[in-house]
Amino acid sequence: MDIQIISLFPEMFTPLNLSIPGRAQKKGLIKISYLNPRDFSVDKHNTVDDRPYGGGPGMVMKFYPLVAAIKMAKLQQKKLQITPLVSYLSPQGKKFDQLAALELSQRQGLILVAGRYEGVDQRFIDSEVDEEWSIGDFILSGGELAVMCLIDTITRLLPDALGHVESAAQDSFSSALLDYPHYTRPANINERKVPDVLLQGDHAAIARWRLKQSLGRTWQRRPDLLKKHILNKQEQVLLAEFIRENSE
Repeated sequence: MDIQIISLFPEMFTPLNLSIPGRAQKKGLIKISYLNPRDFSVDKHNTVDDRPYGGGPGMVMKFYPLVAAIKMAKLQQKKLQITPLVSYLSPQGKKFDQLAALELSQRQGLILVAGRYEGVDQRFIDSEVDEEWSIGDFILSGGELAVMCLIDTITRLLPDALGHVESAAQDSFSSALLDYPHYTRPANINERKVPDVLLQGDHAAIARWRLKQSLGRTWQRRPDLLKKHILNKQEQVLLAEFIRENSE
């Protein structure tokens, strides 16, 4: 996957060279490049923003430097015979979730635009952007952190990106449910013990316990997710058990 990032602060993306995204780049699973709109500004001050028409606080990113950066990114991907998808990270975008990440992970090329200030000229969005994504109902100083969240999530879904082939499939939200609790050695920490079922080697019992915990956590913490999930008979029984055990 070839990813082009358009940002005024490319130096902010150093964390992508670490951990899973970093290893994925070393393996050649993803290639990440950066384009700074300032490099495409035509005036001596490298201006990339201006005051908004109609008045109001803040500044707005200008149309032409962004379009020039997009054209360069598309040209680079065209050389790789890739038709990229242009995504703008914005509070006005669709909510980015695990399903969206799965869909994006199937793409060969992405161009991700990180906005700044009060946003970007709407004409840039109308003419150049294929889709807008939001990572949540809150405001960041810019889109760089949102872009990093998106890339990290997508990278986890790429074949061979994780150390274990089942890791991504068992993450929270991959099955529309939250993840079950995890434990490691030692088995007893200040009288807080690992559940016995995890120590007995009965894989069927462990799978049942994990599913029940996953259902129960979702019921406790994210009932909105549970409403979207159609429970099969086993899940109905396990959730009823969890509710009963935790209501006594």
